[in-house]
Amino acid sequence: MQPEADLRGGDMRVATKIVCAIKPSIERASFGDSRLELVISETNNIAKRDEIWKSYFMKRDLEIDLLRSFVAVAAHRNFTHAAQAIGRTQSAVSLQIKRLETIVEKRLFERSRQSVSITQTGEALLVYANRILAANDAALSHLQRPEAEGLIRIGAPDDYATFLLPPILSALAKAHPRLQFEVTCDNASDLLPMLTRGQLDVVVATHRPDSVAGQVARHEPLHWVASPDFIDDHDQPLSLVLFPSGCVCREIALDVLKRIDRRWRVAYSTRSIGLIEKALLDGSSVSVMEASVIPPGLRIIDGQAGLPSLHEVVISVHQSNACQAHVSLAADFLVEKLGRAPLRAVS
Repeated sequence: MQPEADLRGGDMRVATKIVCAIKPSIERASFGDSRLELVISETNNIAKRDEIWKSYFMKRDLEIDLLRSFVAVAAHRNFTHAAQAIGRTQSAVSLQIKRLETIVEKRLFERSRQSVSITQTGEALLVYANRILAANDAALSHLQRPEAEGLIRIGAPDDYATFLLPPILSALAKAHPRLQFEVTCDNASDLLPMLTRGQLDVVVATHRPDSVAGQVARHEPLHWVASPDFIDDHDQPLSLVLFPSGCVCREIALDVLKRIDRRWRVAYSTRSIGLIEKALLDGSSVSVMEASVIPPGLRIIDGQAGLPSLHEVVISVHQSNACQAHVSLAADFLVEKLGRAPLRAVS
């Protein structure tokens, strides 16, 4: 690199052209006059001009690695768990979040010793981060695995298989027409051992927030639901229609009901979301469901009949250890699409 004193003739003309090229961009970036003057004054020193130019654009780019760590923290609400999920150290994830906050010039998370909560700016960025990561992953999948083919054995609870999986698997089949799908419906407590034994390739499961496993797709609220004509009879035990033992939503519901002064009984258990819906519509029972899988014929009754509030759950995706390319492709696709599935609004 030539010293500053040696920049003459053609080199100075190049530097002048660089100033003319970058000045409008810098002015549009709304930098203060002092910073603009600094850039202009340093352009006769090519090394310093390159450093400032590089710094300017690095601060504007949303890097994929930073966004991936950000999405992981947003999903887990815990830096340690997020780091474990993406295979990094907690300190590395913390530094990446700080870098991202420097780029956007706003805080993305509020941190305390007990919890991590996402800010309003973080919620806004999360929408774009999911889109950017989805586009990045889709591009890589298309370029690296354009001929993905084979059978993918998926396990999921019946409500997920009924309401969430059909459009996702349809989109995946259109992108990769040589894939085949076989879906088994059961509780996660029964499906995960099948995954370990090699009987399934991918499992969609529900977890309590304090016992998360797999690739987190979303945190989701639980709601009490019943027929639109539901009328509570306080003189009778509260009648419950639930998924069988082993269902996380059932366990959460029964845990909170044990703390209230109200008699209750499990009147009906089934693995079928269709049968649960029919039992609720035909009687005076209540059930508990995740927000994204509530049938349109049912009504949310949170706070009624003395029903206590419910904890949220975590939906995650587990895949086998076989590391087959088409299975990993499907698992990543499920995580991304489940993370964007719409929630039922509280009525």
